[in-house]
Amino acid sequence: MQDLTELSGNTTTQKSLSVIIKVCVVIPFFCMFLGCITVMLHIFASHRQFLDSSRYILFSYMLVNDTLLVLSSMLLFIFIIGQVHFAIIICAPLLFLSTATFQNTPLILATMSLERYVAIFYPLQRPAAWCSDRIWIIMLCLWFTSCILPAVEFSIGNLIPGVDILSTPVACKSRDLNSSLTQTLFKASLNGLFFAVVGVIIPFTYMRILLKTKKLRQDRVSVSRAMHTVLLHGFQLLLCMMAFTHPITESLIVFHANWQPEDIAFFNYFCFILIPRFLSPLIYGFRDKSLRDHIGRALQFCWQTPE
Repeated sequence: MQDLTELSGNTTTQKSLSVIIKVCVVIPFFCMFLGCITVMLHIFASHRQFLDSSRYILFSYMLVNDTLLVLSSMLLFIFIIGQVHFAIIICAPLLFLSTATFQNTPLILATMSLERYVAIFYPLQRPAAWCSDRIWIIMLCLWFTSCILPAVEFSIGNLIPGVDILSTPVACKSRDLNSSLTQTLFKASLNGLFFAVVGVIIPFTYMRILLKTKKLRQDRVSVSRAMHTVLLHGFQLLLCMMAFTHPITESLIVFHANWQPEDIAFFNYFCFILIPRFLSPLIYGFRDKSLRDHIGRALQFCWQTPE
C-alpha cells in the first residue's frame, strides 16, 4: 500500500512538472508574439503611408486575426491542462472564435496573394474593391465566411445527453461538447475545401506573376518581390495545413516514443498551431524594408534610457 501511495505521488508530481514546463514554454512565446504584433499595429496606425496601401491593410488584418487565434487557443490550452470546467455558454464563444480565426487564415493568405496579382496586372486600373479605401468590404466578407461556417457546424451537432448549457461544468473541448459524426464530417469537408481552394489560388497567382516577370523589361524588382511574397504565402499555407496531420504525428509519436496523450496534444498544438502564427510577423513584417526600418526605430526608442 505504501509503494502504491509513493507511486501515485510520483505520478502526480511528474504531471504537475509537465504542466509547469508547458506553460513556461508557451507563455514567453505568446508574450514575444504579442509584443511584435503591438509594435507593428502601432506603426500601421501612426503612419499614413501604410493605411493607404491595401497590402499593409490586409497584413494588419492577418495580424489581428492571428492574435485572436493565438489568444483564444492559449486560453483553451490553459483551461484544459489546468482541468478547468465551466458551462458551455462560456466555453462556446472561445471555441467559436478559435475555429473562425483558424478557418480565416487560409482565406486571408489567398486574398493577400490575389492582391499582389491585382497590383501587378492592373496597376492603373485596379478594381474598386481592391483599393485601400474599399478593401474593408473584402475583409468583412472574409470574416463573415469564416464565422458563418462554424455557426453551421455547431448547429448541426448534438450535445451530450444530460448536459445543460447554462449550468453543467464541462471540459472546454470541441469533441467533448459535440461528438456527432455529422459534425465531424462537415468540419473535415469544410477544412479540406478551404485549403484546396487556397491551394489552387496561391500557385495560380505565383505562376502568373512568374510569367509576367519574364515578359516585363521594366519594374522587374517590384514584380520579383511580389512573386517572392506569394511564395511565402504558400509556405505559410503549408505550415497551416500541417495542423491536419495530427493523426499521423500522433501515430508516429506513440509508435516510437510512447508519449502520453496530453504530451502529444501539446506537441501538435505548439508545432502546428502556434509556430506558424509566430512566424507570420517575422516572414511578412521584418522582410519588408519600409516596415523593418520603422520597427528598428520603434525598438530603439523603447530601449533608449533617459539621460
